[in-house]
Amino acid sequence: MSGPVRGVAVAVVLAVTVGACGTVSDRRDDVRDAATAFEQHLAEGAYDRLCAALAPGTVEELEQSAGSPCAKALGEEAPPRGGDLRVVDVYGDQARAVLATDTLFLSRFDSGWKIVAAGCTERPEQPYQCRIKGG
Repeated sequence: MSGPVRGVAVAVVLAVTVGACGTVSDRRDDVRDAATAFEQHLAEGAYDRLCAALAPGTVEELEQSAGSPCAKALGEEAPPRGGDLRVVDVYGDQARAVLATDTLFLSRFDSGWKIVAAGCTERPEQPYQCRIKGG
């Protein structure tokens, strides 16, 4: 493929790719909604819905380390509520939601934005320390 045909093909691929991803503002809103829903489920003690909000690898890691199903594991040791949402940063298919006393990390899946880590505390010059995280 060369010349104008190649240019049109590239333009179509880019248009489809950008359209599928949504704007940065749309993605930020989606992350905000996912983080807010996670906090709401936590406040309600809705552990089955919390598990549904977690990324598959995070559920797997939680169940493996707790030796029990996700909802039971969260019921026994749920992360503390994070409070008001302060900042949302989106980097492609990855995001960070900074709350008053917690930081959530999210990834975008076909089914939407999922929490990959929660109960995270920032540490100077080191990676975040997270109570719940994927393997």
